[in-house]
Formats: sequence, C-alpha cells, structure tokens
Amino acid sequence: MSRITIPLLLMSLLAACSPPAGSPVNTSAEPELANSSITLPPQMPEATTAVPFTKTASPSVTAVRLSTPTLTPHPLDVTFMRQQGYPGSQIVIEETLEPGTNYAQYRVSYLSEGLKIYALMTIPTGQRPESGFPVIVFNHGYIPPDEYRTTERYVAYVQAIARRGYIVLRPDYRGHDRSEGQARGAYHYPDYTIDVLNAVAAIKQHPKADPNRIGMWGHSMGGYITLRVMVTTQDVRAGVIWAGVTAPYEDLMTRWRATRTPGPGTAVPAPSPWWLRSASFSDYGSPEDNPDFWNSISPAFYLGDLSGPIQLHHGADDEVVPVYFSTELYEQAGAVDAIAELYTYPGDNHNISLNFSEAMTRSLYFFDRYVKEVQQ
Repeated sequence: MSRITIPLLLMSLLAACSPPAGSPVNTSAEPELANSSITLPPQMPEATTAVPFTKTASPSVTAVRLSTPTLTPHPLDVTFMRQQGYPGSQIVIEETLEPGTNYAQYRVSYLSEGLKIYALMTIPTGQRPESGFPVIVFNHGYIPPDEYRTTERYVAYVQAIARRGYIVLRPDYRGHDRSEGQARGAYHYPDYTIDVLNAVAAIKQHPKADPNRIGMWGHSMGGYITLRVMVTTQDVRAGVIWAGVTAPYEDLMTRWRATRTPGPGTAVPAPSPWWLRSASFSDYGSPEDNPDFWNSISPAFYLGDLSGPIQLHHGADDEVVPVYFSTELYEQAGAVDAIAELYTYPGDNHNISLNFSEAMTRSLYFFDRYVKEVQQ
C-alpha cells in the first residue's frame, strides 16, 4: 500500500466550552465576520506528516427497529442514502448580483426532490480552463430559517474562495429564504443533505464547471452535512470542515455540552432531554440498547469510504460545538488510514474569527492541492 504524506500542524488542544444549558442542539446562529481580504503566503509552513488516504471497508452495521419486527431502513441510514438517486437539475440564474473583484455573482436555483432550491453562486471572470473551473460547494451552518438570507452571512468566506479561482455554490437548504419546502433540521432528517447532494449533481452539469474537480466546505451543521455527503457519494474530492458537528450520534446525544475532552474511563452522560424527545430515540431506543442502528446513521462509522481527504479546523474555546468532536474525528480517520489534517486554535470561538485569515489560508491551500490541481 502506498503511503502519501502531507503537511500537518497539530496545535495544542484545549478544553471546549458547552452551549447554553437547556438549548436545543442546533439553535445558535452563525454570526457574520467582517469582510476581509486573504493574502496567501508563498507556501504553507513545514510540519509533521498526516494520515494517508486509502480505501478500506466500512464497519458492518444493521439497523434494528425495536417497535416493530419489520426492518425499515431509516432515511439517514448511510447505506440506504447511497442507494437513492440525486439527479440535480440545470442551474437557472434567477438574479445577477454585485460582482466581486474577479468573479461574477448570482442568485440561482436548482431542483431537489421536486423542490426549487435557491443558492448563491460565483463564477470566475477569467478564461475558462479546458476542463472547466474547479468548484467548492459551500455548506453553511445553522441559521434560523426565517432569518436566513441568500446574500447575507459568510460573505468573507465566500469571497476568499471565489477570489481563488473557484466556482462557489452555496445552497439555501429547503425552507431557507426563498427555497421551497419545510426546514426540519439536519440531524433527524436527510433533507438538507439531499439538497446538497442534488447541488453537487447540478453543478456537475454546469457548462463552466469541471465535474471532476469538486470540493466541499462546511461550518458547524454544514460540517455534519459535508461529512455525510462525502461518505454517500464519490463526487467530492476533498472536504474542509470548520467547527463541525461530526461526532457519532451517541456523542451528539451525550457529549454535546461536555466541558472537556472525555478521558479514559470517563462515564458517558445520559442523553439530553432534546434527544430523549426525538422520534428516532422513541422508535429505535438508546445507543446502549441499539448501537447498530445509531452507528448505521453516523457518518463517522463510514470513514473508510470517504471520497477524499478532509481538513478539520476548530476553535479550542468553541462554546457551541465541542472541540472534542473534531479531535475525535481526526483520530477515527487515522484508524482507517484516511488523509486528515487537524488545526485547533487556542482561545478562539465557533467561527474561528480570531484566526480567520490563517484558517482560511490553510483551507485554500488544501483545496488547491486536492481539488484545483488534481491530475485528470
């Protein structure tokens, strides 16, 4: 087996802070950073080697429904999701927006399960490469659907990626702004992930896009979606996740508000009331009673099937999503020989706002290596 090494700077890990007590899992909106210009250094600093990326078999998991003898696949079951179709559609320009320094910008739409889904899209204004422009599908974090607007939030993030010569497609999940459908959330329903899978299929059909050079960026809930997409389809060459909700479901239930990284022998807390009220918990029981089911819907149990390398970023003082979620994912990726890079930022928050330029620079270099410069 060939071993590939890539730069990794693993910064010191500090304890994560917990979200406000009693709040549902995904209630915190993602504040906007001020617009900033990213100037890339000539090269990234030398560091240690990362874990190589190879294909290995996924764990064998079988869902067992406790309340009925009929084995019904859950819509979030990873194997079940792989078997479904995500055809996307032609991308339609709905509105031309203010252009950037070297890119045009549009409000566009495409179809997902018959719903009209809107998105923000940027296209470089330079000459189209022979194979098409590389693409980054951008998955935003949780913002209350009735507050979300296509042209607001994550402006600096989108600008930085667009200026680097990528097409950026940032889907408005169903029920957000003008997108049709109901916003039911990401963790109990596959809806948002399906919208992103159809966005991938739609951008592959765009005449200016290179269908073989697609990457994905996700923040918080968008990181959860990114990881789920990358174990469902092989169309995404690399993923970057900031402060991602990437832990297995057992940890989402019990360690979301953990104040420090669990050590050996640490007792597992009881599931939070929000999870106890969920239909999945009522129908399938607890992870202790039915681990096969909860593993079957957890992307972390399918890391051997990742479609490409992943790069993780997390503020060590994140009060919304514990840094433990990213450190655990990094260790799990290493266990299956997947390429993974982890960067943590002492004293920084959920948006990594204090180290935004550094984190974005690392993200862009990662995309350049694994998406833009991939050999056809």
